Amino acid sequence: MKVSPLVLEVVAQPNSRPIPKAIRLVGDALSKKYGPSALGVLLYGSCLRAGTDHDSLVDCYVLVDHYNSVYQKAWLALFNRWLPPNVFYWEVPVEERIVRVKYAVLSLEDFERSVSPQWFHSYFWARFAQPTVLLVVSSQTIRQRILNGLGMAAFTFIRKALPRVSGRFTARKLWSVGLSLSYGAELRSESSGRVDTLWKSDGDYYEQLTHAVLSSHFPGIQVVPQQEGCAYVFEGAGWERFSNRLGWTFRRWQGKILSVLRLIKAAFTFQGGVDYLLWKIERHSGVKIELTPAQRRHPIWTGLRTFWRVYRQGGFR
Repeated sequence: MKVSPLVLEVVAQPNSRPIPKAIRLVGDALSKKYGPSALGVLLYGSCLRAGTDHDSLVDCYVLVDHYNSVYQKAWLALFNRWLPPNVFYWEVPVEERIVRVKYAVLSLEDFERSVSPQWFHSYFWARFAQPTVLLVVSSQTIRQRILNGLGMAAFTFIRKALPRVSGRFTARKLWSVGLSLSYGAELRSESSGRVDTLWKSDGDYYEQLTHAVLSSHFPGIQVVPQQEGCAYVFEGAGWERFSNRLGWTFRRWQGKILSVLRLIKAAFTFQGGVDYLLWKIERHSGVKIELTPAQRRHPIWTGLRTFWRVYRQGGFR
């Protein structure tokens, strides 16, 4: 399925934002690191919203052609194929300082599959429905495929959230409900005000994207003009609301299991991952955990025990 030109126009808007030179250089470094196999480098997350890499990690996705072509070790390719994505930490020297980067590796084929309505869990399509910038892209053809994938993520996100806002709703209500549901389907350390923060940063973008998706792909939805933005009317069938609620219940349980598995996998791929995870938990939830040298020598066993300890203290939701 291809999304409408109107949707493509909206998801391409973040590419016109001013991106600091240091972050642009990070994109170039990641592209060079993976050579011809790198089809695109995507920027998302807090550094994109803030417009700076200071006091944070630059969040990127590296889209590649095939996993076997980017790894010398077969088990890394297997991990990436079995439970995508593989997540890595990298320190990039830029202009006499170090930029910290957290990047994920995902094949273009897996990217396109994971943002479609056929992909059950929200991990990918909820993430890529948010503003994303193409730092590097290998060709115009690949650029169009990536933009279509971003538009498809927004379509899937809205389609999965709609039955939970039956009746009259606004774009803000739709995204607040959808983001809260998707966060609940993962182990998240963010506070309950995270959704409001995202809306304050990119509310205009979400308004435009909602209108583009609903007007292009949901002809049965009524648009009601307001002084600020639009309201929408959607009357979902009872069975649709029930099946949607059931689906999100399954996603919640599935997501907890997948999150634990990804944390275990990160012990092998993410150097400094324990320190980053504990730093992020403390930053978002206020829960601080100190590890002993002995615990650091056994990251997997320590990670499981620490996860349970942090969870009981309220570091995860």
